[in-house]
Amino acid sequence: MSTVFNFTFVPWFRSVAPYIHKFRNQTFVVGIAGEAIAAGKLPNLAQDLALIQSMGVRIVLVHGFRPQVNEQLRAKGHPSRTHLGMRITDEVALDCAQEAAGQLRYEIEAAFSQGLPNTPMAGATVRVLSGNFITAQPVGVIDGIDFQHTGQVRRVDVAGLMRTLDMGAMVLLSPFGFSPTGEAFNLNMEEVATSVAIALQADKLLFITEVPGIRVQPHEAASPDNPIDTELPLAQAEQILAACGPALQPSDTGFYLQYCVRACKGGVERSHILPFAVDGALLLEVYVHDGIGTMVVDEKLESLREAHADDVGGILQLIEPFEQDGTLVKRSRTEIERDIANYTLIEHDGVIFGCAALYPYPEAKTAEMAALTVSPHSQGQGDGEKLLKRIEQRARLLGLESLFVLTTRTMHWFIKRGFAPVDADWLPEARKRKYNWDRRSRVLVKRLN
Repeated sequence: MSTVFNFTFVPWFRSVAPYIHKFRNQTFVVGIAGEAIAAGKLPNLAQDLALIQSMGVRIVLVHGFRPQVNEQLRAKGHPSRTHLGMRITDEVALDCAQEAAGQLRYEIEAAFSQGLPNTPMAGATVRVLSGNFITAQPVGVIDGIDFQHTGQVRRVDVAGLMRTLDMGAMVLLSPFGFSPTGEAFNLNMEEVATSVAIALQADKLLFITEVPGIRVQPHEAASPDNPIDTELPLAQAEQILAACGPALQPSDTGFYLQYCVRACKGGVERSHILPFAVDGALLLEVYVHDGIGTMVVDEKLESLREAHADDVGGILQLIEPFEQDGTLVKRSRTEIERDIANYTLIEHDGVIFGCAALYPYPEAKTAEMAALTVSPHSQGQGDGEKLLKRIEQRARLLGLESLFVLTTRTMHWFIKRGFAPVDADWLPEARKRKYNWDRRSRVLVKRLN
């Protein structure tokens, strides 16, 4: 049993480690919808946030309270009024909002104080600090409707927030702001989180919501495990948002997307929409390659590039499992260092997820594509085809007429992409001398038009 556990845990932990290193000392702004707390998700969310903070991430946590305020209003027999997706906050609604915020802050602070044995909180000391970091101003009158005590963010106390984060504390913000004259305003959690993320130039803005993310369009291919667009370029996100129309409600597709787009345009590189219904969604989004929700980015994080000397270690780590099971011929560090200029990589968020090498034989007007490898964590997403196309492009630039591969297990993958089987005697003389007749690799060739 322990052996099986080792075989699953060790590769998993190694795959997570690059993200732990990458996010250390970065700043995340996390907005938790009040619906998540009402659904009883706070204890697990607190554990996950404490775990992320223990790995060196600086966290600003903003809580929402829509359902809690509505519950208070119902208890008082007072109607809940909204317009353009915003609450109209009269005196009674403001009183209910203050009561709900006080109760939720108490519950959140208590959740971070539970150092329960046999949980991620065991031995954890999470200091949670709140403060008047948000200056607000009234929304005023829109469409002839006075929003009264509903406000919008006017200024974020960046210096105060940074000092608190530098102390190692987690900052907790309620969706409230105060005017310079001391007047309280009920704010929108999503606007507070977005404004803080932009002001701090945070590395991530994450919304944990009742919305699972942005669902792929019917004509697009979706993973059966996750029917969500896991990564949206900013331009595509703006197109989706334009089709959503005005006056978005919290349950609408574009409601959270509008804040992700605004954050992205304001300098926050990555904004996320995560479903609180999935336990551990925050950990899955931050530390797993494809995540669980939708991430809006200003540009594609994935880059296809030629390798350099600093990539040798990453290539070795990527190809080692495939060498061990016999899929690839074993290559030494010295060999990879010598041939590093031949390699093309797919890198995602600083981690190498695929590679391939080009070995030209100019005298025969051909080249070998070798060491084509895609990480198990990103297989099935077209990375192999991207590498193949780049290798073909490099071969054409060298004036070569064909590309060949040697394989024992993936012959059908290559045949589907235009390769045809040939006899080993077809190989260029220099390559034929190195051919391992015991391995009996199949030779496949593709003509480059």
